Amino acid sequence: MDGSIYKRLNRKIILITLIVSLAPLLILGEVIYYQFTRVYEEKIEDQIRHMARAQTNAVEVFLKERTTILSTIVDTHSFDYMQNQENLSHLFKVISMRVDGLVDLGIIDSAGQHLSYAGPYDLLGLNYYQQPWFSKVMDRGEYISDVYMGYRQMPHFIIAVRGRDNSRTWVLRATIDSDVFNKLVRTAQTGRSGDAFIINKDGIYQTASRFHGTALGKSNLDARLFGNETMIIEKQKIDGKTKSYAGAWLKNNEWLLVIGQEMGEERGGLLTTRNMEIIIISLGCLVIIITTILTTRITVRRLEEANNHINEINAQLMQSDKLAALGKMATGIAHEINNPLAIISEKAGWMRDLLADEKFQESENLKEYTVSIDKIEDHVERARKVTHNMLGFARRMEPHLDDVDVNDVLDQSLELLQNYARLSNIEIKKDLYPHFPIIASDQSQLQQVFLNLLNNAIDAIGKDGVIEIKTWLDDSQIAVSIKDNGPGIPPEYQRKVFDPFFTTKATGKGTGLGLSISFSIIEKMGGTISFTSKESEGTTFTIRLPVVIPERK
Repeated sequence: MDGSIYKRLNRKIILITLIVSLAPLLILGEVIYYQFTRVYEEKIEDQIRHMARAQTNAVEVFLKERTTILSTIVDTHSFDYMQNQENLSHLFKVISMRVDGLVDLGIIDSAGQHLSYAGPYDLLGLNYYQQPWFSKVMDRGEYISDVYMGYRQMPHFIIAVRGRDNSRTWVLRATIDSDVFNKLVRTAQTGRSGDAFIINKDGIYQTASRFHGTALGKSNLDARLFGNETMIIEKQKIDGKTKSYAGAWLKNNEWLLVIGQEMGEERGGLLTTRNMEIIIISLGCLVIIITTILTTRITVRRLEEANNHINEINAQLMQSDKLAALGKMATGIAHEINNPLAIISEKAGWMRDLLADEKFQESENLKEYTVSIDKIEDHVERARKVTHNMLGFARRMEPHLDDVDVNDVLDQSLELLQNYARLSNIEIKKDLYPHFPIIASDQSQLQQVFLNLLNNAIDAIGKDGVIEIKTWLDDSQIAVSIKDNGPGIPPEYQRKVFDPFFTTKATGKGTGLGLSISFSIIEKMGGTISFTSKESEGTTFTIRLPVVIPERK
């Protein structure tokens, strides 16, 4: 099977396994992070909403307390008493000792004339009739103004309460200390990005924002977006950061207290959790990828090895089938050829006997007759050898077991071919394993195999070469290799090496049965025979025989 098939199979298994393994993990991680983000954001929004509501209550209490004090004074003191400068100053001093947050007190008559004043500014005698807050307090009875500049030309706001005394109407006005009030609002500012401020319905700052504006400046928030309840809106900043604002109305829905918080800062814990989740999922993915690649490679490699082994077994079975079929055919052919060969040989002998007669001895063609009979006998002998080998090939079914020392069999085979190799100037090198056990095998057949391989090696080299013989113990097998430095077997012939009657030798120098017979012999012995060959570098045949200990005799 082509190696590219296993590569494609490897890639497909890895791809499918990774998709099946990683997709649920990634989806699960995304779902967990999404759900966790929602819960975390809802928690942050609840915190901001709670802060806005709590801070609004605190500011309401602050304003209510001061309004109640002023109302109590108006209800318990007459206009005549209050318009007295000393009485007002004494009263302001007593109030300042009890509560903070008041800058001054002033008594204003129904015409807006400032009649008495206790405080740090020079406001006595000024007229407030045209001030927007004056008409509202006269109408409503009590009123908390927006922040305005007024006569003192600085941002401030006042709490004013209307009083009635013997058909006279007058106003007790107190200025709220902006520092105390702003400090109260700023207590809701938390973290590096937290903000807390108050705007009116027109979006005008009543207290300064931590980052965006001062009192009486215009904010970029639209107060109409906030409903009656405490609501949260998100606003995208220029630098891309998202800031959430929670707003709650106070002072009869005239002021909006706003708590601002940058979500990124509050999401610090969420980002840490997200990063931890990414690290854990990434490590999990990495482990899955590495495990998938390694296990897939091992599995495909084992599959490839098993497939190659099956192919080798199939090739051996096919070879065995061919040899068995050929053996049967060779038996019939050999018998059919041997009979005419015997007659031809007998007749050739008879003709040679005739040549011994005096009449043929005097014939001028005697030499030609003799040469022809020699040729007939030579070719008959050659044909007989072929049929003999064919019969031997066909009948060589089961080996006869002897006690065999493989190294001794090799030495005996080399002795037979030593002179042949020496005449061709071929050096034979041996590297024999000295501790082979005696095995149960067929010595004569094994020697025939070694002779076939050595003969082929000498024929392949021709002249001036080297044959290396090596034996070693490989696990439970005896291994023998015979290597020559001949021209090698061309790739197109290598598949036919063990086929019967296949030979690359010149006509008349080989029957093409040697390797087929050797293959059959080794197979019957339970061993294997294989070869490697490279053109211009030579060929190495390797035989592996099982170590079968002979039975005790």
